[in-house]
Amino acid sequence: PGERHAKAFPFITDSAVMASGPTHHGSPNAAYSSNSAAPVPVITQTDSRDKWSKKMDFLLSVIGFAVDLGNVWRFPYICYQNGGGAFLIPYVLMAIFGGVPLFYMELALGQFHRTGAISIWKHICPIFKGIGYAICVIALYVSFYYNTIIAWALFYFYSSFSSILPWTNCDNVWNTPDCTNYFGMDNITWTNSSRSPAEEFYTRNVLELHKSSGLKNLGGVRWQLMLCLFLIFTIVYFSLWKGVKTSGKVVWVTATLPYIVLFILLIRGATLPGAWKGVVFYLKPQWDKLLETSVWVDAAAQIFFSLGPGFGVLLALSSYNPFTNNCYRDAIVTSLVNCLTSFVSGFVIFTVLGYMAEMRKVEVEDVARDKGPSLLFITYPEAIANMMGSTFFAIIFFVMMIMLGLDSTFGGLEAIITAVLDEYPDQLYHRRELFVLCLVVVCFLGSLSTLTNGGAYVVKLLEEFGVGCSIIVLGFLEAIAVSWFYGINRFSNDIQAMLGKAPGLFWRVCWVAISPAFLAFIIISSLLKVPQLTLFDYKYPDWSITVGYLIGFSSFMWIPIYMVYKLVWTPGSLKQRLAVCLRPERTIPELHADSLHMTTMP
Repeated sequence: PGERHAKAFPFITDSAVMASGPTHHGSPNAAYSSNSAAPVPVITQTDSRDKWSKKMDFLLSVIGFAVDLGNVWRFPYICYQNGGGAFLIPYVLMAIFGGVPLFYMELALGQFHRTGAISIWKHICPIFKGIGYAICVIALYVSFYYNTIIAWALFYFYSSFSSILPWTNCDNVWNTPDCTNYFGMDNITWTNSSRSPAEEFYTRNVLELHKSSGLKNLGGVRWQLMLCLFLIFTIVYFSLWKGVKTSGKVVWVTATLPYIVLFILLIRGATLPGAWKGVVFYLKPQWDKLLETSVWVDAAAQIFFSLGPGFGVLLALSSYNPFTNNCYRDAIVTSLVNCLTSFVSGFVIFTVLGYMAEMRKVEVEDVARDKGPSLLFITYPEAIANMMGSTFFAIIFFVMMIMLGLDSTFGGLEAIITAVLDEYPDQLYHRRELFVLCLVVVCFLGSLSTLTNGGAYVVKLLEEFGVGCSIIVLGFLEAIAVSWFYGINRFSNDIQAMLGKAPGLFWRVCWVAISPAFLAFIIISSLLKVPQLTLFDYKYPDWSITVGYLIGFSSFMWIPIYMVYKLVWTPGSLKQRLAVCLRPERTIPELHADSLHMTTMP
């Protein structure tokens, strides 16, 4: 009966169905109870909403968002730092019990309610609507620094069109006496003060960090980087301005090309001398590490940020799906692709690190100290520069980075666009192109501080505090609101209405208890650990950490602000206000889910 109902109800958009009479609030079957006291507003859905042209457009968009630069630089580093092969045990467990259930939850919510991160709370638990606004603020912060990293990659891409890559030698105007080129040289001594040509190219030519003394004196804007960022945002605008019908076509290139490049780099890396040293270092299990709490925290945080629940992107992308789309299968497939990509990226990185260790005649551990952007902009380019066919490999490597970055940018900005347009449809629905243009301009202007000589310091600050703990708190509150306030039974009925089959006990237990506990574990561990930020030789001053906490709070604060606003402006006694603020407005699909529940009851 459930499957028959789902197929007979492809997506209820007919306003005529509304004539079936008033609905009432109460139990899951309250819509059909004549004894309920107060009518509950019913929200209609319209056929004017965009839809994906093809199923693969959606899948590639989700994969493109989830698989980003962090898969290439963050996972390999965290893996070897936390016990190598032994780290895969907490990573897989955290994925099964935390990451994938939350991923599935967001896809199901977006597909069922067909609305963005702000409006959806009317249908789940209105008092938590501030979560939607907080998500949009965090997505803005991400756009302020993430696109700058793509601009760096574009700068490198342009610089790669040379027979001799500019980070190969120490004969350039930006080099210092500390520059030490050890490739192809004999009797070269590597000291603590030594700097490779690739490091000086990155710090002194691309960033020009030496012209800034830190956050107090960022220096001027680098016009070359500003031009690169302008080109990036131009691509972003023309990919998003018409909606998912255009972005769904673009991801066929941006989401698939990185896999071709990864495969080429993997084959090349495996043939390098010393590659096996890197692989052994990457995967050699250190079982004693499993007794350390920090390893489990890193595994939980890595899977959360890698899959990306809580960012509002999955809600937005799945909201354009057909009502009966199999979001369960989508969640499993895309999660597997994401995790396997991270694992394979480790081989791509560490075969090259093993090669560098062989060339420097040092241990892999001494080469693998770089993490974050330094791994992608210093260590890997340095190795590429000394391979046969270096120009070709440099070009495809930075093309891969640009594509990986663009996919995630598409997802992050689409989350804002969908959320705002769904919240204010009358004012903005027919002005999408103008709204997207305004959003892109705001993101570009917000990124200017990251384009200065000391912009890398701002990037690290925003990356640490602009997203960090705030987005995990939002994910935790979202899981609690759906499982405990909206109700796990009602949510299961929603999924049954779409798929014809209710989620099993495993998923329900994860949503109610295990996944929220997973997020609470990360939050508590993060709060107990005071961050000590450093970048190269610069130690962030104490006041900058305070500024960072204020940045984090500036997104989270919209949750309590909206709660107070909602309670103050809702008429009635405090008890009545709470009842209204916690009661979701009913949608036509929800009424169908209730009907389905009634017809399948024994």
